[in-house]
Amino acid sequence: MTSNCRSMLRLASVALLILCSGVAFAQPRAWLDRDRIGPGETVTLNIETTDRGVPDYAPLQRDFSASGHTSRKSFDIANGRVTTRSLYAVALRPRRDGMLTVPALRVGAGMTSALTLTVDASLGAAPARSGDDVFIESEADDDDPYVQQSVGWVVRLYSRAPLVSGHLDQPAPDGASLQRVGDDAQYSRDLGGRRYYVIERRFQLVPERSGTLTMPGATFSGRGAGGFFDDLFGDRGGALAATARPRFLQVRGIPANAPQPWLPLRGLSLRYVATPSSLQAGAAATLTIEAVADGAQAAQLPPLQLPPIDGVQVFADPPQSDDSTRGGRPRTRVTRSFALVPTRAGEVELAGLRMGWWDVARGAARTAELPPMRWTVAAGTLDADADSPAVGQAPAGELAGRVASATTGASRGWVLAALLFAALWLFTLVWALQHRSRPAPAADGPATPPPAADGRVRMSAADLGRLLERGDLSDIAAALPRLAEPPLPDLDAVIAALDDDAQRDAVGALQRARWGDGDGTAARAQLRRAFASGIRWRAAVPTAKASPLPPLYPPG
Repeated sequence: MTSNCRSMLRLASVALLILCSGVAFAQPRAWLDRDRIGPGETVTLNIETTDRGVPDYAPLQRDFSASGHTSRKSFDIANGRVTTRSLYAVALRPRRDGMLTVPALRVGAGMTSALTLTVDASLGAAPARSGDDVFIESEADDDDPYVQQSVGWVVRLYSRAPLVSGHLDQPAPDGASLQRVGDDAQYSRDLGGRRYYVIERRFQLVPERSGTLTMPGATFSGRGAGGFFDDLFGDRGGALAATARPRFLQVRGIPANAPQPWLPLRGLSLRYVATPSSLQAGAAATLTIEAVADGAQAAQLPPLQLPPIDGVQVFADPPQSDDSTRGGRPRTRVTRSFALVPTRAGEVELAGLRMGWWDVARGAARTAELPPMRWTVAAGTLDADADSPAVGQAPAGELAGRVASATTGASRGWVLAALLFAALWLFTLVWALQHRSRPAPAADGPATPPPAADGRVRMSAADLGRLLERGDLSDIAAALPRLAEPPLPDLDAVIAALDDDAQRDAVGALQRARWGDGDGTAARAQLRRAFASGIRWRAAVPTAKASPLPPLYPPG
């Protein structure tokens, strides 16, 4: 019967993976190379799919004229499986101004998402040098930025002849960093009754000091595709060259009343993505926070960290970020999940998270904040101590893994979630029945220490194995001293109390990985090998003498 349960569990898991993979790959992805254009310009619609079908462009005819259809295929090999990806591109010319919707298109069995395009009449003004066969214009999205503000800088090359080769260069200014972002956008634009081919290149400009910032003019040299009639009536092909005029930006310093750390942005918002409706002592619940910033990358934002919660242990997952650009200006979305494990029953409160920033558009200090959260924690089957792992709970790394798995399953619908939880329950039941029927193996070292006199539950050898496999290095460092009886103050005391050279060396590698130049991956592997058969304590733990020197590593 156990064998049948295992087979059913494997089949259910494989079916779930195939179903989820099929859903993920079947949906085509669509995007525009720009989301704001001027009248007379074209925009490129890109569609990527793993389906064999081709896009149906018929719904586009209402608001757009489509031309320049292209496609290409690529092949990905992962885990021995070959995936064919098709990329389709089409140039769209809007039939009217305003806010337009690029409708969802059918591609084989899937549908793309609808997209929004703004046709801005104010962008239709002809550049000063329109009429030349080739010229360059450049502009910033903010002519008087602040120090360390991310500025979108765009360079556009206009040519009446299609380009066959060339080099477009934007020199970096003194007193600022300049970084190219994204791919070049290529489109056509009508200026004064003439058709121009446009190459648009975007940069991220970050001023490093206040004062006047001089942006050198961009340069181009290349060749265009000339024809017989072009040569006869004025050569627009052959060798081409152009240079843009320099531009000047007035960079402002950091205001005296600006929040610290200095964070100049165009927008910042915080929100709860998922919050637990209730809490129970000793049980983990998930809280997820999202921050969206306009004008910064994820690395520039302060870390998303919950304030301390009295009576609740908090285990943080690594943050997940999604960086993008809009007009050369960075945008980021950062999410982070936290496992909340109450250590007692009663009322608990999470203070609202606050993050100060400077609104560069309004020139004012702003604060993004979340409202406080309150829960009444229900009593659990066992009380957990604030200084020890929650009773019946896995270490922090495993808790984070379970929370992430639960969050991912929930997003795929309640049907898949129900099947997954049923499969996990069945697996747990089978595992428990098998391990109850097996005799306990003889241990080489001392038995697992009994509960302490204060009633706190110590971590078992199985818990230690899971912690060494999945936990953070800081969690491992905090847990090792609590495995001794009585608990030890720090890792130096653990090294002195161990009766095995390999285990002492492994703990030393852990310390070097956390506070020195050690390798965290190698230290984890060394710990797993050294403690695979349990912990070997000395018969009598020596009492550490007070030293006048500070410890080599920070405690824990």
